[in-house]
Amino acid sequence: MKIGKFIFTFFAGLVVMSNAIAGGFVIQSNDLAGGHFNNAQTSDGFGCHGGNISPAISWSGEPAGTKSFLVTMYDPDAPTGSGFWHWVVANLPARVHTLGLGAGSEVGRLPKGAMAIRNDTGKAGYLGPCPPEGESHRYIITVAALKVPDLPVDSTATPAVVGFFAHYQELAKATITVQYAR
Repeated sequence: MKIGKFIFTFFAGLVVMSNAIAGGFVIQSNDLAGGHFNNAQTSDGFGCHGGNISPAISWSGEPAGTKSFLVTMYDPDAPTGSGFWHWVVANLPARVHTLGLGAGSEVGRLPKGAMAIRNDTGKAGYLGPCPPEGESHRYIITVAALKVPDLPVDSTATPAVVGFFAHYQELAKATITVQYAR
């Protein structure tokens, strides 16, 4: 039985690594070291008392022909039947490779040209994790390299609509998965 768990863990690790590397396209974040959120990044609502400050993330190794990026944070474990979108930033210019600490939390902190999309609370910007008490959730942070400079959406678009348009323009994506429990 221990060998079976080892083999499963080994192959699960390979899947996570392949998602994070994606052919040289990678995401890094010192704020999410060890695959966990700090209190500063957790929500200040839904019964949590964190700072709700978006983590600093950076990325590199995108494919040639990248004209913009899309950044998302999604919780597939949310008890909604459809997951929960915590953060969506569209139309990041190709010259941008970093979102600084708090860039998604404060109006005007995103790079010029980038657009904050509404999260699943209906508000534009970052919403930190806050799973129900006694639960551990995965938060998938994705940076997609796109072959167009802008998606045909405005700031009132839902995350699903943004994802629909991005799907057809995606050259590559890199992901990291971060856990949070309470």
